[in-house]
Amino acid sequence: MLYQKASKLLRINRSDIESLEIIRHSIDARKKPDIFDVYMVDLSVKTGSYERIVKKCKDNNISVVSVAKYNFEEMAKAAKTKVSEHIDKDGKIVIVGAGPAGLFCAYMLSEAGYKPLVIERGSDVDKRLHAVEAFWSGKELDEHTNVQFGEGGAGTFSDGKLNTMVKDKDGRGRKALSIFVEHGASDDIMYEAKPHIGTDILCRVIKSMREKIKERGGEFMFDSKVDELMLDETGKLTGVKVADKIISCSCAVLAIGHSARDTFYMLKDKKVNIEPKPFAVGFRVEHPQSIINLSQYGVADPKSLPASPYKLVMNTDKGRGVYSFCMCPGGYVVNASSEKGRLAVNGMSYSARDSRNANSAIIMTVSPKDFGGDDVLSGVEFQRRLEEKAFEIGKGKIPVEYYGDFKKAVSGNDSSFDKNNNGDASKAVPENELIKELDKKTNLPCMKGEYSFAEVHKILPDELNRDFIQGMEKFGRMIKGYNSDGALVSGIESRTSSPVRIPRGDDGVSTNIRGLYPCGEGAGYAGGIMSAAMDGIKTAELIAASIMN
Repeated sequence: MLYQKASKLLRINRSDIESLEIIRHSIDARKKPDIFDVYMVDLSVKTGSYERIVKKCKDNNISVVSVAKYNFEEMAKAAKTKVSEHIDKDGKIVIVGAGPAGLFCAYMLSEAGYKPLVIERGSDVDKRLHAVEAFWSGKELDEHTNVQFGEGGAGTFSDGKLNTMVKDKDGRGRKALSIFVEHGASDDIMYEAKPHIGTDILCRVIKSMREKIKERGGEFMFDSKVDELMLDETGKLTGVKVADKIISCSCAVLAIGHSARDTFYMLKDKKVNIEPKPFAVGFRVEHPQSIINLSQYGVADPKSLPASPYKLVMNTDKGRGVYSFCMCPGGYVVNASSEKGRLAVNGMSYSARDSRNANSAIIMTVSPKDFGGDDVLSGVEFQRRLEEKAFEIGKGKIPVEYYGDFKKAVSGNDSSFDKNNNGDASKAVPENELIKELDKKTNLPCMKGEYSFAEVHKILPDELNRDFIQGMEKFGRMIKGYNSDGALVSGIESRTSSPVRIPRGDDGVSTNIRGLYPCGEGAGYAGGIMSAAMDGIKTAELIAASIMN
C-alpha cells in the first residue's frame, strides 16, 4: 500500500520505485473517530532526476534528502580536536555501571577493537530478574540487585521506552536503535514515533549485547561495587578499588545511574566536583486503559490500535512545572526501592502493553531551594526523607490512595479544586458510563510488589500536594475522567533523574579528576534509555580520540 501511495504522490509508476524504507510512523487521532496512520518514508527511484520529480509534484511534504550514516571512526577522528591528553592504548579502560550509558559505551569501544572492563554492582540480568521477582513477591529487598541496580540499569524495569527529546544530528540515536534491533528488538523501533521494547524483551536484548562485547574481548564483573577511586599525587585517576582489589586503568567511565547514592558520597569524599541540580518528584497515577483510549482514540477498545499513550504538561499559578513522566500504557506500577526502610515507585510495561490500567508519574519540579539544606548532596537526603515517609505510611508496601480521598484530605473545603468549578478545574464530565464507574472508586491497582491503601497525601509537603492537585484538575480538562475520584495515586516517585551533576569539559573528562569520564543519567547528562545510550556512544568516541591523539 505504501508503494502505491508513494507512486501516486510522486506521479511515477510503481515499478520505478527501487526501494522504500519507513523512517517514521505515528498515529493521527485529531479527527477521531477517524484515525490515520502517518508515514514518513525514504525511497529511491530507478530512473529520472530526483529534483525534477519533486518539482513536478508541487508538494511541500516531498523533498530530496541526503542521509548521513553514523561512522564511529570518523566521529572519533573529528573529536580529536576536543581532547587534551593521551590515553595509553595498552591501558585498561574501566566502565563503572552496566546501564544503557555504560553498556553502549562498552559496545562501541569493543566494536572499534578495544577491550573494556565493565564493573557492575548488581547481578547479570538473569540473576537480577530472579531477585526482583522475589522482592515483588514479598521477599527481603536485595540492596545490591534490584529495580535500580544490575545489568541494564533502571531502564530495564521501566518499559524500555526509547523516545528522547535529544536531537540526533550526529546519528548516535539511530545507531543505538540499530544495535537494539541487531540483538533482538523489533525493527519497528527504527521508525515508530514512540518506540518501546518492553521489559520482557529488553532483558534478552541486553544479554545478547553483553555476549557480543565479550566475544570481542570485553570483560564483565558483576556483583562488584567500586568502593573508591585511586588517584596519584596530581589528582589523576590511576585505578579503582573493588572490595580489596585495586584495578589499574588508564581511564574510567563513571556511568553509575541516578540511584548510586553511596557512590555520590564516595565521590564527594574524593573531592570530585559535584553540583546539586533540579529534578522532579510526585506520584504514580493509574486509570483504566479504556478511559485513556476513549479520550485519545474516541473508542474504549480500539482492537486494531495499541494501548494509547498520553503526554500532559502545565504550570501552576505559582510557576511550578507539573507534567506526566514515563507514561506506561497497559502497564504496572512497580516497587522500585533500592534501600531498606525506604520506598520508591516506578512504572513499567511488558511488550504487549496489555494490563488493565495505564499509569504515569505526575511530577513536580523541585530545585535546591526545596531540598532543605545547602550540602551538595542535599537532594539525595530530600529523596530519602520522602522515601522513608512512603515506607512508613505503607508499612513497607506501596501506599495507594484514591484521588478523591487524596484531594479531600489536602484541600478540605477549598472550592478552587472543585471538579465542577469554571476556573482552572475541570468542567462537569460527560455522562459516560466508564467515567461514572471510575468515580465509584472500585478500580484496583495493577502493581508489581505488595501494596496497601494508605494516606499517600502525607508523603509530600502540603505545597507540592496542592501543586499536584492543581495539575490533576487541569489534566482533567484535557483527558475526561483523568481527575475522577477513582483514579489511583501511589508513591513516592522520587527517582526521576539524578539529584546531582558531575561537571565535565568538552573532552568528556571530569573538571578536576583527569581520566574520569562522567557519563549518562547518574552524572546528570541524560534522562532515559536513549539519551543515556547516546551519551555512552559519545563518551566512547572521546576515549577513542584520546587514544588516537
